[in-house]
Amino acid sequence: MRAIELLVRFRPLLVFFLVFACGLSFPQTYPVKEVDSLLKAGINCIIIQNYSKANVIFTKLDHEYPSIPLGKIYLAAASIAKSYDNAEEYDAYLIMNNLSIAKDMSEKLMDTANANIWYHYFDALAIGYRAYYNALNENWVTAFSSGLSSVNEFNNCLDIDKNFYDALIATGSYKYWRSRKTEYFNWLPFVSDERDLGISYLEHAIAKTSYNTYLAELSLIWIFIDKGFYAEAVKIGEKSVQNAPEARIFKWALARAYEDVDTLKAVDTYQQILKSYGDINKTNHVNEVVLKHKIAQLYYRMGKYNESLNYCNEILSLKKLNKYASERLKNRLEKVKSLAAAIKEHSK
Repeated sequence: MRAIELLVRFRPLLVFFLVFACGLSFPQTYPVKEVDSLLKAGINCIIIQNYSKANVIFTKLDHEYPSIPLGKIYLAAASIAKSYDNAEEYDAYLIMNNLSIAKDMSEKLMDTANANIWYHYFDALAIGYRAYYNALNENWVTAFSSGLSSVNEFNNCLDIDKNFYDALIATGSYKYWRSRKTEYFNWLPFVSDERDLGISYLEHAIAKTSYNTYLAELSLIWIFIDKGFYAEAVKIGEKSVQNAPEARIFKWALARAYEDVDTLKAVDTYQQILKSYGDINKTNHVNEVVLKHKIAQLYYRMGKYNESLNYCNEILSLKKLNKYASERLKNRLEKVKSLAAAIKEHSK
């Protein structure tokens, strides 16, 4: 399976790993004011896809506070977010080198003061981003192993402070998706169904802190989609997009929720996402193809065959796909061809 299929078929699981990383949330106020300020500014830049500015901010954080690993963790985070959002190759060395150094730093800090909640938080973040990166690259065994380690470290944060809501979001998401992916074994005495508990953790975190609202809401949108609660997913998604209108990650989730509630709104939201990529589509057509295919499928569902075929033809007219894009889009392009053929057959 090519990685591009993860963007659609396994997006909920990728959000699950993203929760471990807490990449779109502010940590509860870090005790050093300037560190807290830099974190908030940099994470805001990631949310609105201003990756170059995020990189500048996190580089400053790393240089001015070299004794803590937050700069290195979020330099890796920004790189992952940029490549994932733009559907481009990951800078594996930058990502893994920063996360490895951050993990070593976190372990040494915990050795000096194991009761310090922030040192456990650093460790949880470093492991969590490694899990997320491995999930994006389809290394599922390593991803789930690292993910569990990250959740355990977040639980250590909760042991120190039960009101550390970043940890509540990570464990809540883990409880839901672990139970969801092992639901056929819930009859066994040692495998419990904790989906409802996971949802309650996320809802509790949303109610208790404004720092983590975006990430908790994103996780809940995909959980409600998974459960078939599309109206609830739309309600949360619309609120998230209203609060962060430039953030594509929320529009992707909202568009998927609309698919089973209001097809025209789903089309419109996917078109907004497509437009937001702007010049990126001129050099990398991966997202363009994915979005236009989804729009074509929705038009076909509505019986708007001419509109659907127009989008298929736009995709199939692309002649200058680079090797990376061609490889990633191979399966999808075959599906586009099949859809176009079905439309032509229907029109006979």
